[in-house]
Amino acid sequence: MVMGTLQRLWRHLTTTQRSARRAFPAATLKAIQHKIAEGEVTHRAEVKMIVEGSLSLPAVLNGVTSRNRAHELFAHYRIWDTEENVGVLLYVNLADHKVEIIVDRAVGRAVKTAEWQAVCKTMTKEFANGAFHDSTLAALEQMNGYLTQHFPDQGRKKNEVSDKPLVL
Repeated sequence: MVMGTLQRLWRHLTTTQRSARRAFPAATLKAIQHKIAEGEVTHRAEVKMIVEGSLSLPAVLNGVTSRNRAHELFAHYRIWDTEENVGVLLYVNLADHKVEIIVDRAVGRAVKTAEWQAVCKTMTKEFANGAFHDSTLAALEQMNGYLTQHFPDQGRKKNEVSDKPLVL
């Protein structure tokens, strides 16, 4: 257990925002923003993507997980604050090698956990090879398909959450 904690601590100390910017350069972020916007034309959900290189030292020492952090960011950026309760956060923590999807109530009732797990698998299966760009876009395409199936656009949607991905 101590060894695992030390390894995790080391990964978080050595993975920086610069690492996140290398994995998700400006062109990739622009493509992600475009894919999110493209999907939101076909469904009523609001998708936000946040990439974080690592957690702070106190967070790691206090046992904050990627899932905990994703919930914190979901609240901080008010992704839950949509008219139809259809916010979706796609969170990537590079140091932990984790992808988390946090969804608001309406989405949680409609889309099955197995579908979200499939999106995460699509996204992470090529991360080890450094294929962040293509695998993220494929995962967003898959996510947009699920959201369009359950929350088809009805022609009255406004953009409530910025489509621009964040790198923290």
